[in-house]
Amino acid sequence: MSNNQETFKVGSVQLESMDTLWFQLAGTICNLTCSHCFISCSPENDSFKFLDRETVRKYVAEAQVQGVKEFYFTGGESFLNKEIYGILEDTLKVGPVSVLTNGTVIRKRVAKKLKRISDNTIYSLELRVSLDGFTAETNDKLRGKGSFDSALKGITALVEVGFLPIITAVQTWPDSERLQTLEAFKTLLGGIGYDRARIKIMPALNLGEYRKSDFKSPDEYLVSEDMLVEYDSNQLLCSNSRMVTDKGVYVCPILIDSPDARLGDTLEHSLGAYELRHKACYTCYQYGSICANFTTSAAERSATSESSSAGNSN
Repeated sequence: MSNNQETFKVGSVQLESMDTLWFQLAGTICNLTCSHCFISCSPENDSFKFLDRETVRKYVAEAQVQGVKEFYFTGGESFLNKEIYGILEDTLKVGPVSVLTNGTVIRKRVAKKLKRISDNTIYSLELRVSLDGFTAETNDKLRGKGSFDSALKGITALVEVGFLPIITAVQTWPDSERLQTLEAFKTLLGGIGYDRARIKIMPALNLGEYRKSDFKSPDEYLVSEDMLVEYDSNQLLCSNSRMVTDKGVYVCPILIDSPDARLGDTLEHSLGAYELRHKACYTCYQYGSICANFTTSAAERSATSESSSAGNSN
């Protein structure tokens, strides 16, 4: 596929409905420095800072006006934000919540606190834990020494109190090893009593630290107007979602390092169309709403079908 400069026009996606609102709750501050992080989060990266409880409340109130149906919290490492428990209590009065975490700071006390919060709402609280290898060797070469054992303790704590965390891994292995890898994850998680594990495989994005890695670069093309003809744009996060940071509202979670992805200070300012001018947009075009818990693209349905024996619910 090549882009003819004379006829090529970048496609754009209209925000059809604001169903989902994301929050960069911990900014770019993380206790890990992962070699494949799409937005280069680390203990030293404070380019985006924590969101406080009052700021989240303000955006949640605006979200209600816009018809938002569910909320996602991410970072950085979400649980480094000490206000997270109050923020969860506030937001769960309005709708379902998903929290993305590396799991390394979750222990029994934290898991029990999250369970109490979950038990006191009519809405669902989902925990999504990143684990990029089924052994310490495979995971820790990406996430740092000791991160595998710490994450597994966090997953265990969540499972023991009754959560069914979604285990998320970025695919850094060949497609030919898909089923073998999923079975290995199934065996690992079964060993801690998580017999029907929910597993989500994320495609690679050539952003942040991943650009510096030795892993294979994903296919990178621009999305043209022609490619969007008869394409279901609901598969793209930017058609139904926005991202709140301490610097304003961005089009999606993976483009916060791109100044042109900032749409304004309020949700109302972010309601227009967005040109898919980034090569990372092509990955979303291929796989669907890759950042969401559940996707509907053909590629993701294929992965789900192949991994059904591993208890994959995505």
